[in-house]
Amino acid sequence: MIHAVLTIDDIPSKNTRDIIDYLVSKKIQVIMFAVGSWGEEFRANAVYALQQGMIVGNHSFTHPHFSELSKEECIEEIEKNEEFLDQLYKDAGVERRFRPFRFPYGDKGGENKEFLQNYLKDRKFNKVKDTDIDFPEWKEMGLDKDIDTFWTYDFREYQIRKGSGFTMDDAMTLIDTPLAPYKPLLEEDNRHHLLLLHAHDETEELVPGYYKTFIGKLLDGGVVFDRPEFFDA
Repeated sequence: MIHAVLTIDDIPSKNTRDIIDYLVSKKIQVIMFAVGSWGEEFRANAVYALQQGMIVGNHSFTHPHFSELSKEECIEEIEKNEEFLDQLYKDAGVERRFRPFRFPYGDKGGENKEFLQNYLKDRKFNKVKDTDIDFPEWKEMGLDKDIDTFWTYDFREYQIRKGSGFTMDDAMTLIDTPLAPYKPLLEEDNRHHLLLLHAHDETEELVPGYYKTFIGKLLDGGVVFDRPEFFDA
């Protein structure tokens, strides 16, 4: 049996509410990572996510490459988004029990990585429980120690854009194709994954319901979606 925790980046978007309704229908709780500066137009959809039992974490305020920022700019990105999230939880009437963080693009800050990991730890951000992830590369890359939330598999559906040459068929084929450094998602039993999807209206426009296709394939393949758990901060 394959177990997975699903994470969804870049909310709120127009299609966030539809994604949540689908997840609720499948009884799947996910971690959704919000970008505060993108949040006003569809803020109600982020509130809806919380009210439907999803966990909303910090994905920075403007979604920059952290390796291109100074230490002070990195902290400002995180703290400004913390203010956004605190108000979001308050508006939703939901207690903010967990505070996961994900770096945009998986960019952990370059030469400032150690500083930022210590900062996240000191600020009591929550690390997603990953003790069951047994890919050797997970530890070799230090991901078992990092506070931020990384992933074992990225569906890469954000590459589906007009003129990109990357299609939904390509993304679906990758699920069953060896993809370094990890093994094919649906071929190896007794694995645990942290999966990455995105809530992008551009993808929805080109492939309506794309998230249903991915999640449905995994469910049909016997993947069990676990509720996210966290280490104490």
